[in-house]
Amino acid sequence: MDSPDFIEIILSSYTGYWNYLKSEILLQPQGKPWYENYFYALILISLLIWAVEILFPWRKGQAIFRKDFWLDAFYMFFNFFLFSLIAYNALSNIGVELFNSLLGTVGIQNLVALELSSWPRWSQFLIMFVVADFVQWNVHRMLHKVPWMWEFHKVHHSVEQMGFAAHLRFHFMETIIYKTVQYIPLAMLGFGIQDFFIIHMIALLIGHINHANLNVSYGPLKYILNNPVMHIWHHAKDLPKGSYGVNFGLSLSIWDYLFGTSYIPSDGRDIALGFEKIEKYPSGFWNHLLAPFRNRS
Repeated sequence: MDSPDFIEIILSSYTGYWNYLKSEILLQPQGKPWYENYFYALILISLLIWAVEILFPWRKGQAIFRKDFWLDAFYMFFNFFLFSLIAYNALSNIGVELFNSLLGTVGIQNLVALELSSWPRWSQFLIMFVVADFVQWNVHRMLHKVPWMWEFHKVHHSVEQMGFAAHLRFHFMETIIYKTVQYIPLAMLGFGIQDFFIIHMIALLIGHINHANLNVSYGPLKYILNNPVMHIWHHAKDLPKGSYGVNFGLSLSIWDYLFGTSYIPSDGRDIALGFEKIEKYPSGFWNHLLAPFRNRS
């Protein structure tokens, strides 16, 4: 087996992602329909949920431009696009190449354990959505339970006033952790769909709503779908005694109800958010990036 050309992988990763991002911003479809545009989909979904927040706020005294609004707006674009351009796309491609080479040395040519490409498209989407969310739920629990992971996850929990844009305030290391853990189980399912735009946008929409200043719980569907009334307690500064966290669901709440980590003791509209000694936590984007490396638990 030939050794991977890592220089070529890095160069093609940067040029490829730059061309992709440029085509998204300039609305150059490159063989895909205009409505499958991640850049403008992020903007449109964000503006939609922000407008609903303004019209129907849960916390009526919270400013439209709440504390750290613009910081969180920057995080949205950094974590959704810029991090991939700066580093992640190249690192990801190298990681996949190394992993496949490692499999090849032990005679494994294909990770697929269940071939789904012949299944109806709706079932492929549904299975991927549920499996990915369950994996993410477990990763999320570990981000709270494992001390070094919690130092990275603190960035997300440094939000003190909840709003839609808080959804994508997180340290770039979370992307690496989530994607690395997800890679094998999703690869083993052998999905035949190349473009998961719909799944990404559904998850983005649900995540925005969960962090929004909205009094939404979906009635009986609250046992399936995560929601702002449930998720506000995940960000509560004061947690149940002996707990390392509650309500870990990302898109789905069902995992928390199934595994006993659900917690909605009362109306959480005005609860304090954050964590112990949050007032001493550094502020600003660059300080957030460096904080986990400076503040080991």
